[in-house]
Amino acid sequence: MKDLLRTADLSRDDVELLLDTSAKFASAPLSAPDQLRNKTVAIYMTKPSTRTRLASETATALLGGTPIFIRGDELQLGRGETIADTAKIISGFCDALIIRTYKQSDVDELGANSSIPVINALTDDDHPTQLLADWVTIREVFGKDISGRKFTYLGDGNNMTHAWLTMGAIMGAHVVAATPGGKWAPDAEVVALAEKIAKENGGSIEVTTDPVAAAKDASVLYTDVWMSMGDPESERNEKMEVLAPFAVTESLMSQTAKDSIFMHCLPAHRGEEVESSVIDGEKSVIWREAFHRRTTIQALLYHLTRGQLKGRI
Repeated sequence: MKDLLRTADLSRDDVELLLDTSAKFASAPLSAPDQLRNKTVAIYMTKPSTRTRLASETATALLGGTPIFIRGDELQLGRGETIADTAKIISGFCDALIIRTYKQSDVDELGANSSIPVINALTDDDHPTQLLADWVTIREVFGKDISGRKFTYLGDGNNMTHAWLTMGAIMGAHVVAATPGGKWAPDAEVVALAEKIAKENGGSIEVTTDPVAAAKDASVLYTDVWMSMGDPESERNEKMEVLAPFAVTESLMSQTAKDSIFMHCLPAHRGEEVESSVIDGEKSVIWREAFHRRTTIQALLYHLTRGQLKGRI
């Protein structure tokens, strides 16, 4: 497997390898200082970023490489150069490409036309690097045995919902997505693929419109901002109203398992998708989760540049 373009590209063995390596890089960040020695990693972002940019640049540096950050308006793509041509140019100068952009099809085309590893660091459809960080954090809290546990996402049926269901399926977990119906529901094709992967790994997928039932006895409650980058501002009022019952409140947290945790990919809007007392409370693991953005991107760069990920067959 040359690239990580989608969460569903990963096999269970790939994820286990990446989680183990991420855990090692958490305690020993300089344990592979020559992996990218005299090599460069292009970090191309058309969306603003805090955690992903910091994680990508520090991960590259800790592996001995040189990060080259490129804003979306700094390439000739905006003047008509094709994605395929851009992929070939970047491949001639760099040894890996990390991209954060809007269209999944752009990432797919970059991967198809690059000779170097391409890592999807977020699109409108998926967010595989975030889910790796989430599952390192989950494993630190609960260990490898997740039998009998329930992992719940609440909110808009967006890229995070898709990645949450897919990665949970890969891990053989019981994962739940609680979203409004209609246009706010997760993509039916993504749900169907997650169900297929879950069957292969002994997991289960549940999609519901009932936030209280979804929270009942859950080990994790996870949420994301309700207005994502690129969402039309004209939908704000409607979206706030429709999603209000899915806010993670103290009341909703009281429905969860005794040892439950709260997770959020950040940035957060306190008072919208989550109460301040929850995200800043004792059950919240958001800062550790954010820390692992670096360890997991570091693990991805390490294994992809060594050709050690096999992909899901």
